[in-house]
Amino acid sequence: MSENKPQSDSIQNPRVTWEGCSVLLDINDGDRLVFARLSAGSTLKFGNKTCSLQPLIGCPFGSLFQVESGKEKPYLSRYIPSTEEGNAQDEGGCQLKEESRDNRAIIDNNQAQCLTGEDIDAMKRQGATGNEIVEALIANSATFEKKTQFSQEKYRLKKQKKYAPKVLLRRPFSRSICEAYFKKYPARIGFLRVDALSLLLSMANVTANSDVLVVDMVGGLLTGAVAERLGGTGSLCNTYPGGTPYPMEIIRMFNFNSEICKRILRCSPKDLCSAQNGTDEQVGQQKDVSTVESQSNEQTSLSVSTEEVHLSSENNVADLVPENELSTVSKTCKAPKAGDKAPKEAIQLWKENGFSSLIIAAPEQDAWSLVKDLLPLLSYSAPFAIYHQYLQPLATCMHNLQLEKMAIGLQISEPWLREYQVLPSRTHPCMQMSGSGGYILSGTRTFTSQS
Repeated sequence: MSENKPQSDSIQNPRVTWEGCSVLLDINDGDRLVFARLSAGSTLKFGNKTCSLQPLIGCPFGSLFQVESGKEKPYLSRYIPSTEEGNAQDEGGCQLKEESRDNRAIIDNNQAQCLTGEDIDAMKRQGATGNEIVEALIANSATFEKKTQFSQEKYRLKKQKKYAPKVLLRRPFSRSICEAYFKKYPARIGFLRVDALSLLLSMANVTANSDVLVVDMVGGLLTGAVAERLGGTGSLCNTYPGGTPYPMEIIRMFNFNSEICKRILRCSPKDLCSAQNGTDEQVGQQKDVSTVESQSNEQTSLSVSTEEVHLSSENNVADLVPENELSTVSKTCKAPKAGDKAPKEAIQLWKENGFSSLIIAAPEQDAWSLVKDLLPLLSYSAPFAIYHQYLQPLATCMHNLQLEKMAIGLQISEPWLREYQVLPSRTHPCMQMSGSGGYILSGTRTFTSQS
């Protein structure tokens, strides 16, 4: 069964979920973001309610679901907003300008609600839906009619999030994954914001049929974004300083098929530089035979280790929630593996033609030491882009590149993305924003006699 899945995933409709795919669940309009792997036995906890994720299989991305109580157990039901609700919201927004009511006479003493907790529990046991409970709370509120239209919508939304939470089924791609991680755990992706990620791909000129050299120390987000833009064409070499590769657990959330995963390769800088220099080809022909055998042994051992990593990581369905809220997934759902060791033929091809672009996102490494070793691997006039959270490492790298005359068109950019709340009579920038999205050093490699 597992051998047939990579062949069948190429004919999957990317707009509709299938069993074994990864999804991003947006709960209550961004209040909580959860990554999950869909299967018949996967579940997710909403407060004190545990619901099965099986109803999400076979639904198009962008579908909206609502948590219903049910007589036996809670479940997720498809929710389609009616046109009357949309018209009511539009009319309410237009009435804000003509409204003369205010909330000055309302006293918040927790005595305005006539419906008790026992009454709500009784309604749940009788099978009342979340919307019915919300309407009952509104009908039994003594101050609801005295509130302004904006306060009424705010009260309704607050009760809806508590008694009838809504779940938006989002497709995980580079933007949604970056936004989710940056909102919850930005340190895992090196504080790489979505505008900085898009600027990296644009300045490095990542297009179809490109050979991209990537240094990814942000959990695999950069590698997945480059592979997504390549779309199954060209090749991607993920290199790493040191002796061990860096983890790329975020790649499994992109739902890449086997064709795209086969083009994501790994190779150490030592192998790339030795292939680029080629000084020991005439002296060590017998030594090359032994290295080929060792590379094949390393490739088999690496495939075994990556398979063990995938098996162990499949138990973690939601990376952005605590362990007690993780949904359980059956072990039959496996994603195609990415990041195999680069074969000798691919390394030889990169040696002859050079890489078409270089992208570095390594906040824990010195930018100049990486660029000094990896820039000669690019073809002439190839662009490169380097991301760092702070300015000083990129400024030092830019100064050294100018002294060595290794690149032209050097510039340091600071992306700035500002989100606005656009609502009737209350349009303003969002209060909670990130102060900085990092810095990007970009340029073009030139020919130097020293290299």
